[in-house]
Amino acid sequence: MEKRKYSVIVFDLGNVLIPFDYMIAFNKLEKIEMGLGQRFLDQYKENYDFHRKFESGLVPEEKFLTTLSGFINNKVDREILIDAYSKIFKVNEEVAALLPELKKKYKLVLLSNTNIVHQEYGWNEYDFLKHFDKLILSHEVGAVKPEEEIYKAVEDYTKLPPEEHIFIDDIFEYAEAAKNLGWDAIQFKNYNQLYNELKIRGIV
Repeated sequence: MEKRKYSVIVFDLGNVLIPFDYMIAFNKLEKIEMGLGQRFLDQYKENYDFHRKFESGLVPEEKFLTTLSGFINNKVDREILIDAYSKIFKVNEEVAALLPELKKKYKLVLLSNTNIVHQEYGWNEYDFLKHFDKLILSHEVGAVKPEEEIYKAVEDYTKLPPEEHIFIDDIFEYAEAAKNLGWDAIQFKNYNQLYNELKIRGIV
């Protein structure tokens, strides 16, 4: 592999730093009423486009929560709904442990398709976030991966050439979109694979 000069390491959030599992929401709702969790999952999948619009910042928070509540026939109050929807994350401690080391030599940027509810109630308190120089979030940018605008928002912040950026994302399509703009990219599978990919490039 050609040696490149990397200045910026861009991390995806979900399923790279914080694995998530909607079955946690399913189980909480099923305990409240049989069939509620299944209804939530089915409606969520069927209305994925609505979810993407929320991630793009095109749907107000109140409208989203009202719609989400409607998916399950308004059977739970707002607090329980937010808890079920947002408490679905845990930290990949191995990946998070790389951040303070990488920070010594590189600018770190977080690039995530996320929404204000997940940010406020799901992952905002995680300690590893302090290592990032900048969080580029879809709902703030008004674009989602793999749309070009969200990657350009990173470049607008770093003011560095595309080739000095490397992106780590679990979704192939999102990693490829970065490559198409001249970045390097790694499709994340697991910690060992990521570490090896970074080692090959002389980053760790």
